[in-house]
This record gives sequence, C-alpha cells and structure tokens, in this order.
Amino acid sequence: MKLNKTYIFIALSSIALLVVLIIQVNWILETAQIKEELFNEKANIILARTTDALVSDKKTCEALGTRVGKDEIHQIDSLLNYYMAFYSFNINYSFEIVKPPILPFKVINTSTTNLSPTQPACYQEGLKEEVNKYGWELKLNFPEKKQFIIAEMGIQFATSVVLIIVVLILFLKTTLSLLREKKISEHTNDFLNNMTHEFKTPLTNIALASKMIIKDSVIKQEDKIKHYSGIILEENEKLRLQVEQVLSMTALERGEIPLHKSELDIHQLIHDSVKCMNLQLENKQGSISLNLKADRFVVMGDKTHLTNTICNLIDNAIKYSIEKPEIYIQTSNSDSNLVIMVSDKGIGIEKEYQDKVFDKFYRVPTNNIHNVKGFGLGLAYIKTIIELHRGEIKLESKKLLGTNFTITIPYV
Repeated sequence: MKLNKTYIFIALSSIALLVVLIIQVNWILETAQIKEELFNEKANIILARTTDALVSDKKTCEALGTRVGKDEIHQIDSLLNYYMAFYSFNINYSFEIVKPPILPFKVINTSTTNLSPTQPACYQEGLKEEVNKYGWELKLNFPEKKQFIIAEMGIQFATSVVLIIVVLILFLKTTLSLLREKKISEHTNDFLNNMTHEFKTPLTNIALASKMIIKDSVIKQEDKIKHYSGIILEENEKLRLQVEQVLSMTALERGEIPLHKSELDIHQLIHDSVKCMNLQLENKQGSISLNLKADRFVVMGDKTHLTNTICNLIDNAIKYSIEKPEIYIQTSNSDSNLVIMVSDKGIGIEKEYQDKVFDKFYRVPTNNIHNVKGFGLGLAYIKTIIELHRGEIKLESKKLLGTNFTITIPYV
C-alpha cells in the first residue's frame, strides 16, 4: 500500500507540474502575441504616416509618375527614418517600391546589417491619390521581427524560461530522492524481517535447552547437561557473530575500523580460509578445488578482513548450492594486479538482480521463504573491503548454473 501511495504522489505531482508548465508556456505565448500585435500596429502606423507624407509632396508625386530615382528613394528613406524615430521603433528595416507587372525595385536601408535569411515580416500600402493611378505600392519589411519581439519581452521571457528549467530540475531531484528513500526503506524493512528470522532460531534453541536443563529428570544426567550447555554456547556464538557482522558493516562505512595492512601471502590466506570453512563443507558433503597458479601472490592488505572476504564467498557458495557444494578457487596474474576467482555450481542469480546484490541489506527475493540465512550484508561488506584495498569485485552468474566472483587486488 505504501508503494502505491508513493507512485500516486509522484503521478499527481507530475500532473500538477505539467499543468503549471502549460500555464506558464501559454502565458509566454500570449505575451508574445500581444507584443506582436503592438508591433504590427506600430508598423502599419509608420507605413501609413509615410505614405501620407509622401503623397502630400507634389514634386515627389510627379516624379513617381514616370520613374523611381535616387531622390525619391532618399525621400522615402528619410520619411521612414523620421517616423521610426518618432515612434521609438528601433529596428532594422528594408522597403520596396513596387509597380506591377514590372519587377520590384528593392532598396535596403543602409543602416541594416546582418539581415535574417528567413522571410521578413512585410507591411504594404498603395500610394494614394495622384500616385495611386500609376500602380505604385510601398512595402516595408522587418527581417529581425522575431528577435525584436523577444527582446521587447526581455526580463519576463528570460525569467520564465529560467524558472521553468529550475522547477523541472528541482522536481526531478525531488522525485529521485523520494524513490531512493523508498528503496532504502524497503531494504531496511527487509533487513528487519531477516534479522527477526535470524535471531528467532538461536533464541528459541537457547530457551529450549535452558528448559531441558531445569527439568529434574534431565539435570541428573551429566552428558545431557553438557549437550544442552553446548547448544546454548553454540547458539549464543551465532547471535554474537550476527550482531558483530551488523556492527562491523556500520563501523566500516563510518571509517571507525581502520585497516591494518601488511604484506600478505594470498595463497596461504586462501588455504587458511578453506580450513575455517571445512566443517560447514563437510556437513553438506561438499568439495573445494584449488588452482592457485598466480606467480605473484603477495599483496598489501588487512589479513582479518581479507580472510573474512574469502570465507564469506565460500559460505555463500555453500548456502546457495542445491545439493553437494562444488566450489572452485583459482588465482592468476593480470598486469599489476592479483586476480582471485571463486566459483560455484549453485542456484545462480538472475540477471535483473545482479547489479543489486552488492547493496547493503539487499537479498534476492525468495517469495518470503527464509531457507537461507543472512542479513544481506555479506556482499556489501565484501565490496567495501575490496574497494578499501583499491581493488574491485565483479559478478558473473546464470540461473541454476552457478556464480563466479572475480576479485582484483593491486600488488604490493
């Protein structure tokens, strides 16, 4: 239910943001439209005033009856300049005197530079009265109309665009943060569920063994007392190790447990790790094959944590084997690194989960079946230790075919 609420919240927030953005964009477009209408009105007024002034000049009218010369062009340009300045219309322009069917005689204002290659905004008006009978038309063009309108909008336009970008970035970051927090919450819940199951079994066994010792009929038998006392000690040790694993992972992340590095013989360390896991391996009737063929096998590392790393990988291989565990460990050299490979023929890990198994508290879903114990800290611990040794760990796995972990550690 919590999962659904999170996605519903994100969906509603997205819709609300989309509506706000649409309103903002619509406001920008409406503002641009108003600015364009004002532009058109000004342009038409300037054109009308220019044609009126031109027609009122009898000398120019008579000249236009036969030709369009330099004097007439200069007169028109002067009138346009005057009215453009009068109405504070500071934009480059060009004009044409057109007499169909004769080809247009085009004159561009000498002050115009870098005209836009796109089709300019064109305003035209026929010359009135005497001039009109000769078919002349005055056309006024503005190649930079769009840029002028955007400039007129100025700070409003720029502010709107910046606000839209900022809101989108903040919304994206907030959404990602929310999803990250939800993921952490899910992992924490899984961790608590796993911890409950992990602690429940040894606590139950301790309680049962204690009750059996208390019974009078049993307490007289010394061998039974030793047996039940052994169970209590064994289960208590399991609890201690589980608590220590959680505390160690937290301390490592905070940097509270410094590594004590020294020159280590990794081959000897692997042999020692295998001995530590022999009891578990024998209980499962499993086997470990070693192929330690690296010529250089001395690295600078922390013996305790690297031993725990190898032991954890062997422990995982044992726990996740369907029948008798078959584990294979080999070493090799690669440039300036030592490569350690730990393989098994267990149940494997599906591809969709392989990128997540190194996350703290993450465990591959088993449909609430807790037949394999753990907190989801083992691989996270291993990855942290290897990275603290300036190395890396990679995973290759296929469902029901097994898993291969490859560790790379720099030499001394």
